[in-house]
Amino acid sequence: MSMSLLGIILGIAFFIVTQAQTSGFETFFIQTILGSNGAIRVSDRFQDTTGTVSQVSEDGSTKFIFNSREGARYSVGIQNPDLLKEGISFFNSVTGVSETLEGNGVIETGSRSQSVEFLGIRTEDHVLVSDLENQVIIGEIGDFSSDKMSVLVGSRIAQRLNIKIADRLYLKGALRSIPLRVGGIFETGVSQIDKRRIYINLQTARAFTGKKSGGSVFQIAIKDPDQATQISAQMQETFGHRVVSWQEREKVWLEVFRALRISSAITVSSILLLSGLGIFNVFAIMVIEKTRDIAILRSIGFTPSDVSAIFLWQGVIVLAAGITLGCLVGYLCTHGISRIPLRIRGIFTTDNFVVNWDLNHYLWASVIAAVFVSIASWIPARRASRIDPAKILREAN
Repeated sequence: MSMSLLGIILGIAFFIVTQAQTSGFETFFIQTILGSNGAIRVSDRFQDTTGTVSQVSEDGSTKFIFNSREGARYSVGIQNPDLLKEGISFFNSVTGVSETLEGNGVIETGSRSQSVEFLGIRTEDHVLVSDLENQVIIGEIGDFSSDKMSVLVGSRIAQRLNIKIADRLYLKGALRSIPLRVGGIFETGVSQIDKRRIYINLQTARAFTGKKSGGSVFQIAIKDPDQATQISAQMQETFGHRVVSWQEREKVWLEVFRALRISSAITVSSILLLSGLGIFNVFAIMVIEKTRDIAILRSIGFTPSDVSAIFLWQGVIVLAAGITLGCLVGYLCTHGISRIPLRIRGIFTTDNFVVNWDLNHYLWASVIAAVFVSIASWIPARRASRIDPAKILREAN
């Protein structure tokens, strides 16, 4: 019984720890993505040639299903950004809208060069939809904002080209070349961004590309990022522009994290299953060994339910002790793991294990343990309640 109790404690603790880690890294990844690319992206205008189908769910909310992207006629970028921005502001869930102009170019420092993707932004708008202000690791965002010919450079670019604050460089394209001054170096933690992206002033970007208007892309922040899918569908229906939520944009990585969570939960649950089998064996043997005692209890007035309750209560006591100690051990282990140094550079940047403190992890671990222990206790208890006292006592005599 002690080994079974230990198994329940360890099973619950391992379940909590693994779920805290996998969901912690997923949450951190989502925060990084939202801080770099926003919750919703509004881009090309399209002409819906196949129509839009709307669907009303059981709770009365409307969900939109679009069949327009495959057969749509696209117009690159947002042609009337001021008008569209005004329309987006009517969505109560929107907390910020940033107009950006995207393009490609080559930065040269005199001795080295690298291809980059530039984003033309208005700093005061972009800090509302991203975490750019906190992502600047060298320099000040204010220096970049106050100088239209300033540039924010990704950390991987700065490292490769040996770029420092106040250095002069050139951004070259097919049409022209413009001089820029390094106003800051940023790090998002996403390697593909840090080694490819730079930020410049929106007016400077228009001058560089030769686009006096149009061609913009909106990056939008909302109050509840989990609602991005529904809100983006409504915006696409309303404005006739291609609207993509962060869930759709990062679908592959989200599926990877989901698979890891499910896989770890199934693996660790096997420990609880084995513990349940241990309790079943203990109670089954106990019923066999205590057959005569059970018969005596039945003969002095104990009902089948009373006999069954004896074994069920033993299971409840073991379960309660296992859940209490397991949750405590899980909490302490999670806290300890969060302090372990771990350097990760790739899809996000962190220098230690990232954990997610979620009460649901403790609840799910307790529910799974309760299911296994309940079944393991109920079967022997049911068998004990069916013992015929008269037959056992006759055989004993």
